[in-house]
Amino acid sequence: MILYLIACAAGPAQYVDEAVRQAQRRGWDTCLILTPSAARWWEPRLTELAELTGHPVRSQYKLPGQSDALPKADAMLVAPLSCTSLNKWGGGIADTLALGLASEGVHMGVPVVAMPYFNQAQGAQPAVERSITDLRVQGVVYLDGPDGYCSHPPKHGNPAAFPWATALDAVDAQVRLRA
Repeated sequence: MILYLIACAAGPAQYVDEAVRQAQRRGWDTCLILTPSAARWWEPRLTELAELTGHPVRSQYKLPGQSDALPKADAMLVAPLSCTSLNKWGGGIADTLALGLASEGVHMGVPVVAMPYFNQAQGAQPAVERSITDLRVQGVVYLDGPDGYCSHPPKHGNPAAFPWATALDAVDAQVRLRA
């Protein structure tokens, strides 16, 4: 089973290798897709991530005529989902490979789970609730509050404690529901 782990430039992205390892322990063949900003964070270690996953790490759309570098996804996990990417995705803007894959995937029958990571001040923006609602209407399983990630006060986040296992549990549950 192929999992696309799609990570945005939010604090826990610096620990995305741990998420890959957890997914692999569950039996997922994990492909990693990063937003361009998250890819910059990992730039010195992208080779390490490619070796860990066994696939190229993608952050850009392929050029016309290039073949797909990744196998077809059986499920997608967008985590950590930044506030910026949430609002772009909810508004139908797929200007990055990461958002484009998630936007298409949910409408192609692929189970898509998203877990945010942003602070309460960012979450107070009116666009956030609209975006969450719009994604849920499309079928995205959005994990927030007690069932996912609770926004933290500004400057008080703990990216190392991001609940990757909770997100992966939700992916596993969605795949079982559709089987």
